[in-house]
Amino acid sequence: MTHTIKDIALALGAEALGATDIVITRAAEPGMAGPDDLALAMNPKFAETLTQGRARAAMVWQGADWEALGLEAVIIAPRPRFAMSGLTKLLDNGQGFDVGIHQTAFVDPEAELGDGVSVGPLAVISKGAKIGAGSVIGPQCFVGWNATLGEEAYLREAVSIGARVTIGDRFIAQPGARIGGDGFSFVTAEPSNVESVRKTLGDQGEAKAQDWTRINSLGSVTIGSDVEIGMGATIDCGTIRDTIIGDGTKLDNQVHLGHNVVVGRNCLICGQVGVAGSATIGDNVVLAGQCGVSDNIFVGDGVIAGGGTKLMSNVPAGRTMLGYPATQMDKQVEGYKALRRLPRLMRDVAELKKSIFKDPSDT
Repeated sequence: MTHTIKDIALALGAEALGATDIVITRAAEPGMAGPDDLALAMNPKFAETLTQGRARAAMVWQGADWEALGLEAVIIAPRPRFAMSGLTKLLDNGQGFDVGIHQTAFVDPEAELGDGVSVGPLAVISKGAKIGAGSVIGPQCFVGWNATLGEEAYLREAVSIGARVTIGDRFIAQPGARIGGDGFSFVTAEPSNVESVRKTLGDQGEAKAQDWTRINSLGSVTIGSDVEIGMGATIDCGTIRDTIIGDGTKLDNQVHLGHNVVVGRNCLICGQVGVAGSATIGDNVVLAGQCGVSDNIFVGDGVIAGGGTKLMSNVPAGRTMLGYPATQMDKQVEGYKALRRLPRLMRDVAELKKSIFKDPSDT
Protein backbone atom coordinates (compact mmCIF):
# COMPACT_ATOMS: atom_id res chain seq x y z
CA MET A 1 0.00 0.00 0.00
CA THR A 2 1.67 3.22 -1.20
CA HIS A 3 0.55 6.84 -1.39
CA THR A 4 2.16 10.08 -2.48
CA ILE A 5 2.46 13.01 -0.11
CA LYS A 6 -0.02 14.87 -2.31
CA ASP A 7 -2.57 12.04 -2.12
CA ILE A 8 -2.27 11.76 1.66
CA ALA A 9 -2.70 15.49 2.16
CA LEU A 10 -5.74 15.50 -0.13
CA ALA A 11 -7.33 12.63 1.82
CA LEU A 12 -6.71 14.46 5.10
CA GLY A 13 -7.79 17.88 3.89
CA ALA A 14 -4.32 19.15 4.80
CA GLU A 15 -1.68 21.25 3.06
CA ALA A 16 1.28 19.59 1.31
CA LEU A 17 4.53 21.44 0.56
CA GLY A 18 7.75 20.52 -1.22
CA ALA A 19 8.30 17.39 -3.30
CA THR A 20 4.72 16.15 -2.99
CA ASP A 21 5.31 13.28 -5.44
CA ILE A 22 7.40 11.38 -2.86
CA VAL A 23 5.86 7.93 -2.36
CA ILE A 24 5.14 6.83 1.21
CA THR A 25 4.80 3.21 2.31
CA ARG A 26 4.17 3.66 6.05
CA ALA A 27 4.21 6.07 8.99
CA ALA A 28 7.08 6.05 11.49
CA GLU A 29 8.47 7.82 14.51
CA PRO A 30 11.02 10.47 13.44
CA GLY A 31 14.08 8.73 14.87
CA MET A 32 13.19 5.44 13.17
CA ALA A 33 11.90 6.76 9.83
CA GLY A 34 13.44 5.64 6.55
CA PRO A 35 13.42 7.44 3.18
CA ASP A 36 10.04 5.96 2.19
CA ASP A 37 8.37 6.66 5.55
CA LEU A 38 6.26 9.59 6.70
CA ALA A 39 7.81 10.79 9.94
CA LEU A 40 5.31 12.00 12.55
CA ALA A 41 7.17 15.07 13.76
CA MET A 42 4.08 16.91 14.93
CA ASN A 43 5.73 19.18 17.49
CA PRO A 44 9.25 20.57 18.06
CA LYS A 45 10.05 17.90 20.66
CA PHE A 46 9.35 15.07 18.21
CA ALA A 47 11.26 16.89 15.46
CA GLU A 48 14.46 16.82 17.55
CA THR A 49 14.92 13.13 16.69
CA LEU A 50 14.59 13.57 12.92
CA THR A 51 18.39 13.57 12.55
CA GLN A 52 18.48 10.06 14.01
CA GLY A 53 16.42 8.77 11.08
CA ARG A 54 16.48 9.16 7.30
CA ALA A 55 13.06 10.66 6.65
CA ARG A 56 12.55 12.78 3.56
CA ALA A 57 8.95 13.69 4.42
CA ALA A 58 7.07 14.35 7.62
CA MET A 59 3.83 15.52 9.12
CA VAL A 60 4.70 18.71 11.02
CA TRP A 61 3.05 21.43 13.07
CA GLN A 62 1.81 24.66 11.54
CA GLY A 63 4.63 27.18 11.25
CA ALA A 64 7.45 24.63 11.32
CA ASP A 65 10.63 25.56 9.44
CA TRP A 66 10.62 22.23 7.65
CA GLU A 67 13.44 23.01 5.23
CA ALA A 68 15.74 23.76 8.16
CA LEU A 69 14.83 20.33 9.49
CA GLY A 70 16.31 18.78 6.32
CA LEU A 71 12.98 17.61 4.89
CA GLU A 72 12.04 17.51 1.22
CA ALA A 73 8.26 17.47 1.71
CA VAL A 74 5.78 17.98 4.51
CA ILE A 75 2.11 17.68 5.34
CA ILE A 76 0.84 20.52 7.50
CA ALA A 77 -2.42 20.12 9.39
CA PRO A 78 -3.89 22.70 11.80
CA ARG A 79 -4.52 19.88 14.30
CA PRO A 80 -1.89 17.22 13.51
CA ARG A 81 -3.07 14.67 16.09
CA PHE A 82 -6.57 14.78 14.62
CA ALA A 83 -5.02 14.29 11.19
CA MET A 84 -3.45 11.10 12.55
CA SER A 85 -6.95 9.62 12.72
CA GLY A 86 -7.33 9.84 8.96
CA LEU A 87 -3.70 8.92 8.31
CA THR A 88 -3.79 5.73 10.35
CA LYS A 89 -7.04 4.69 8.70
CA LEU A 90 -5.51 5.30 5.28
CA LEU A 91 -2.40 3.25 6.05
CA ASP A 92 -4.02 0.43 8.03
CA ASN A 93 -3.57 -2.93 6.27
CA GLY A 94 -6.16 -4.61 8.49
CA GLN A 95 -6.07 -8.19 9.77
CA GLY A 96 -6.32 -10.04 6.47
CA PHE A 97 -9.93 -11.18 6.85
CA ASP A 98 -11.39 -12.33 3.52
CA VAL A 99 -14.98 -11.91 2.38
CA GLY A 100 -16.98 -15.13 2.58
CA ILE A 101 -17.59 -17.91 5.08
CA HIS A 102 -14.64 -20.04 6.15
CA GLN A 103 -15.18 -23.76 5.73
CA THR A 104 -14.74 -24.39 9.47
CA ALA A 105 -17.29 -21.75 10.54
CA PHE A 106 -20.85 -22.66 11.51
CA VAL A 107 -23.68 -20.44 10.29
CA ASP A 108 -27.18 -21.56 11.26
CA PRO A 109 -29.49 -21.87 8.23
CA GLU A 110 -31.92 -19.43 9.88
CA ALA A 111 -29.27 -16.73 10.38
CA GLU A 112 -29.32 -13.75 8.01
CA LEU A 113 -26.08 -12.39 6.58
CA GLY A 114 -25.90 -9.20 4.51
CA ASP A 115 -23.80 -8.70 1.41
CA GLY A 116 -20.03 -8.94 1.70
CA VAL A 117 -19.88 -10.45 5.18
CA SER A 118 -16.70 -12.22 6.30
CA VAL A 119 -16.99 -15.13 8.74
CA GLY A 120 -13.65 -16.44 9.99
CA PRO A 121 -12.41 -19.89 11.03
CA LEU A 122 -14.33 -21.65 13.82
CA ALA A 123 -16.81 -18.78 14.20
CA VAL A 124 -20.40 -19.59 15.22
CA ILE A 125 -23.45 -17.61 14.12
CA SER A 126 -26.59 -18.84 15.87
CA LYS A 127 -30.19 -19.28 14.81
CA GLY A 128 -32.01 -16.04 14.08
CA ALA A 129 -28.90 -13.87 14.19
CA LYS A 130 -28.75 -10.98 11.74
CA ILE A 131 -25.42 -9.63 10.49
CA GLY A 132 -25.37 -6.38 8.51
CA ALA A 133 -23.69 -5.91 5.14
CA GLY A 134 -19.93 -5.50 5.05
CA SER A 135 -19.41 -6.95 8.53
CA VAL A 136 -16.42 -9.00 9.67
CA ILE A 137 -16.93 -11.85 12.15
CA GLY A 138 -13.40 -12.89 13.09
CA PRO A 139 -11.95 -16.28 14.00
CA GLN A 140 -13.57 -18.09 16.95
CA CYS A 141 -16.27 -15.44 17.41
CA PHE A 142 -19.73 -16.33 18.71
CA VAL A 143 -22.93 -14.51 17.77
CA GLY A 144 -25.88 -15.66 19.85
CA TRP A 145 -29.50 -16.54 19.21
CA ASN A 146 -31.50 -13.66 17.67
CA ALA A 147 -28.61 -11.21 18.08
CA THR A 148 -28.48 -8.30 15.63
CA LEU A 149 -25.39 -6.50 14.34
CA GLY A 150 -25.68 -3.51 12.03
CA GLU A 151 -23.70 -2.82 8.89
CA GLU A 152 -19.88 -2.82 8.89
CA ALA A 153 -19.53 -4.50 12.27
CA TYR A 154 -15.95 -5.54 12.93
CA LEU A 155 -15.42 -8.33 15.45
CA ARG A 156 -11.82 -9.29 16.07
CA GLU A 157 -10.78 -12.72 17.34
CA ALA A 158 -12.79 -14.56 20.03
CA VAL A 159 -15.50 -11.96 20.57
CA SER A 160 -18.78 -13.26 21.99
CA ILE A 161 -22.18 -11.64 21.52
CA GLY A 162 -24.99 -13.12 23.65
CA ALA A 163 -28.58 -13.89 22.77
CA ARG A 164 -30.88 -11.01 21.79
CA VAL A 165 -28.10 -8.40 21.91
CA THR A 166 -28.81 -5.53 19.51
CA ILE A 167 -25.93 -3.49 18.08
CA GLY A 168 -25.95 -0.57 15.62
CA ASP A 169 -23.76 0.17 12.61
CA ARG A 170 -19.94 0.35 12.46
CA PHE A 171 -19.45 -1.50 15.73
CA ILE A 172 -15.89 -2.54 16.63
CA ALA A 173 -15.02 -5.18 19.23
CA GLN A 174 -11.41 -5.99 20.04
CA PRO A 175 -10.19 -9.54 20.81
CA GLY A 176 -11.84 -11.24 23.76
CA ALA A 177 -14.67 -8.76 24.32
CA ARG A 178 -17.71 -10.36 25.99
CA ILE A 179 -21.15 -8.83 25.54
CA GLY A 180 -24.37 -10.23 26.98
CA GLY A 181 -23.38 -12.39 29.94
CA ASP A 182 -25.82 -12.70 32.85
CA GLY A 183 -25.73 -9.98 35.48
CA PHE A 184 -24.21 -10.54 38.93
CA SER A 185 -27.49 -10.51 40.82
CA PHE A 186 -28.24 -12.65 43.89
CA VAL A 187 -30.65 -12.42 46.81
CA THR A 188 -31.34 -14.13 50.17
CA ALA A 189 -34.71 -15.36 51.45
CA GLU A 190 -34.41 -13.17 54.56
CA PRO A 191 -32.81 -9.69 54.77
CA SER A 192 -29.09 -10.25 54.40
CA ASN A 193 -26.11 -8.93 56.36
CA VAL A 194 -25.23 -6.84 53.31
CA GLU A 195 -28.64 -5.12 53.40
CA SER A 196 -28.19 -4.39 57.12
CA VAL A 197 -24.75 -2.88 56.61
CA ARG A 198 -26.00 -0.77 53.73
CA LYS A 199 -28.62 0.79 56.02
CA THR A 200 -26.53 1.24 59.16
CA LEU A 201 -22.93 1.42 57.82
CA GLY A 202 -22.00 -0.36 61.05
CA ASP A 203 -20.88 -3.84 62.08
CA GLN A 204 -23.54 -6.47 61.46
CA GLY A 205 -23.02 -8.26 64.76
CA GLU A 206 -23.18 -12.03 64.67
CA ALA A 207 -22.91 -13.20 61.08
CA LYS A 208 -25.81 -15.26 59.78
CA ALA A 209 -25.42 -18.17 57.40
CA GLN A 210 -26.80 -17.11 54.04
CA ASP A 211 -27.67 -18.95 50.85
CA TRP A 212 -27.57 -16.79 47.75
CA THR A 213 -30.36 -17.33 45.21
CA ARG A 214 -29.81 -16.39 41.60
CA ILE A 215 -31.84 -13.67 39.84
CA ASN A 216 -31.93 -14.51 36.14
CA SER A 217 -31.27 -11.89 33.48
CA LEU A 218 -34.36 -11.41 31.31
CA GLY A 219 -33.01 -8.31 29.57
CA SER A 220 -30.16 -8.19 27.09
CA VAL A 221 -27.81 -5.44 25.84
CA THR A 222 -28.56 -2.64 23.39
CA ILE A 223 -25.62 -0.80 21.82
CA GLY A 224 -25.87 2.18 19.47
CA SER A 225 -23.88 2.97 16.32
CA ASP A 226 -20.16 3.83 16.12
CA VAL A 227 -19.38 2.14 19.44
CA GLU A 228 -16.05 0.43 20.15
CA ILE A 229 -15.39 -2.16 22.86
CA GLY A 230 -11.84 -2.96 23.99
CA MET A 231 -10.06 -6.25 24.66
CA GLY A 232 -11.41 -8.26 27.55
CA ALA A 233 -14.26 -5.85 28.26
CA THR A 234 -17.42 -7.40 29.72
CA ILE A 235 -20.98 -6.09 29.52
CA ASP A 236 -23.76 -7.73 31.53
CA CYS A 237 -27.34 -8.18 30.40
CA GLY A 238 -30.03 -6.24 32.20
CA THR A 239 -32.22 -7.96 34.77
CA ILE A 240 -35.57 -6.91 33.27
CA ARG A 241 -34.69 -4.18 30.76
CA ASP A 242 -31.57 -4.01 28.60
CA THR A 243 -28.19 -2.63 29.58
CA ILE A 244 -27.68 0.31 27.19
CA ILE A 245 -24.68 2.01 25.53
CA GLY A 246 -25.28 5.13 23.45
CA ASP A 247 -23.97 6.10 20.01
CA GLY A 248 -20.29 6.95 19.66
CA THR A 249 -19.19 5.67 23.07
CA LYS A 250 -15.80 3.95 23.37
CA LEU A 251 -14.85 1.38 26.02
CA ASP A 252 -11.21 0.56 26.66
CA ASN A 253 -9.71 -2.79 27.64
CA GLN A 254 -11.03 -4.66 30.70
CA VAL A 255 -13.96 -2.31 31.31
CA HIS A 256 -16.91 -3.89 33.11
CA LEU A 257 -20.50 -2.64 32.89
CA GLY A 258 -22.90 -4.29 35.34
CA HIS A 259 -26.54 -5.17 34.75
CA ASN A 260 -28.98 -2.36 33.92
CA VAL A 261 -26.21 0.22 33.43
CA VAL A 262 -27.04 3.04 31.03
CA VAL A 263 -24.15 4.82 29.30
CA GLY A 264 -24.91 7.87 27.17
CA ARG A 265 -23.52 9.10 23.86
CA ASN A 266 -19.87 9.85 23.04
CA CYS A 267 -18.41 8.71 26.37
CA LEU A 268 -14.83 7.53 26.91
CA ILE A 269 -14.59 4.74 29.47
CA CYS A 270 -10.89 3.96 29.98
CA GLY A 271 -9.07 0.79 31.02
CA GLN A 272 -10.17 -1.21 34.07
CA VAL A 273 -13.16 0.99 34.87
CA GLY A 274 -15.96 -0.79 36.70
CA VAL A 275 -19.54 0.51 36.65
CA ALA A 276 -21.85 -1.21 39.13
CA GLY A 277 -25.40 -2.26 38.38
CA SER A 278 -28.13 0.25 37.57
CA ALA A 279 -25.75 3.23 37.42
CA THR A 280 -26.57 5.86 34.79
CA ILE A 281 -23.78 7.66 32.91
CA GLY A 282 -24.69 10.79 30.94
CA ASP A 283 -23.43 11.97 27.55
CA ASN A 284 -19.80 12.99 26.87
CA VAL A 285 -18.54 11.57 30.17
CA VAL A 286 -14.86 10.62 30.53
CA LEU A 287 -13.90 8.04 33.16
CA ALA A 288 -10.11 7.64 33.31
CA GLY A 289 -8.35 4.38 34.11
CA GLN A 290 -9.43 2.34 37.14
CA CYS A 291 -12.36 4.58 38.02
CA GLY A 292 -15.22 2.97 39.89
CA VAL A 293 -18.88 3.94 39.81
CA SER A 294 -21.18 2.79 42.62
CA ASP A 295 -24.51 1.14 41.88
CA ASN A 296 -27.76 3.06 41.44
CA ILE A 297 -26.16 6.52 41.08
CA PHE A 298 -26.10 8.92 38.15
CA VAL A 299 -23.13 10.71 36.61
CA GLY A 300 -24.20 13.85 34.77
CA ASP A 301 -23.37 14.96 31.23
CA GLY A 302 -19.81 16.11 30.61
CA VAL A 303 -18.34 14.80 33.87
CA ILE A 304 -14.60 14.02 33.78
CA ALA A 305 -13.16 11.72 36.45
CA GLY A 306 -9.39 11.40 36.87
CA GLY A 307 -7.57 8.08 37.13
CA GLY A 308 -8.46 5.92 40.12
CA THR A 309 -11.47 8.03 41.10
CA LYS A 310 -14.29 6.29 42.97
CA LEU A 311 -17.69 7.87 42.40
CA MET A 312 -19.87 6.84 45.34
CA SER A 313 -22.73 9.34 45.04
CA ASN A 314 -24.50 11.31 42.32
CA VAL A 315 -22.31 13.70 40.32
CA PRO A 316 -23.85 16.85 38.77
CA ALA A 317 -23.27 17.61 35.10
CA GLY A 318 -19.99 19.29 34.17
CA ARG A 319 -18.04 18.35 37.31
CA THR A 320 -14.37 17.32 37.22
CA MET A 321 -13.76 14.71 39.91
CA LEU A 322 -10.78 13.04 41.53
CA GLY A 323 -9.94 10.78 44.46
CA TYR A 324 -11.49 8.23 46.80
CA PRO A 325 -14.06 9.16 47.80
CA ALA A 326 -14.40 11.48 44.84
CA THR A 327 -14.51 15.24 45.30
CA GLN A 328 -14.07 18.09 42.85
CA MET A 329 -10.60 17.84 41.35
CA ASP A 330 -9.34 21.27 42.47
CA LYS A 331 -10.40 20.57 46.06
CA GLN A 332 -8.85 17.12 45.99
CA VAL A 333 -5.53 18.49 44.71
CA GLU A 334 -5.62 21.19 47.39
CA GLY A 335 -6.12 18.45 49.97
CA TYR A 336 -3.17 16.47 48.58
CA LYS A 337 -0.94 19.53 48.89
CA ALA A 338 -2.07 20.07 52.48
CA LEU A 339 -1.36 16.41 53.26
CA ARG A 340 2.21 16.75 52.00
CA ARG A 341 2.70 19.74 54.31
CA LEU A 342 1.33 17.86 57.33
CA PRO A 343 4.67 16.39 58.59
CA ARG A 344 6.26 19.85 58.57
CA LEU A 345 3.22 21.28 60.35
CA MET A 346 3.46 18.60 63.04
CA ARG A 347 7.13 19.39 63.60
CA ASP A 348 6.30 23.09 63.91
CA VAL A 349 3.56 22.30 66.45
CA ALA A 350 5.98 20.16 68.45
CA GLU A 351 8.50 23.03 68.55
CA LEU A 352 5.78 25.46 69.68
CA LYS A 353 4.72 23.08 72.44
CA LYS A 354 8.29 22.87 73.64
CA SER A 355 8.60 26.66 73.83
CA ILE A 356 5.22 27.18 75.50
CA PHE A 357 5.55 24.41 78.05
CA LYS A 358 9.27 24.92 78.70
CA ASP A 359 10.41 23.86 82.21
CA PRO A 360 11.16 27.05 84.29
CA SER A 361 14.20 25.33 85.80
CA ASP A 362 15.81 25.39 82.36
CA THR A 363 16.12 29.20 82.53
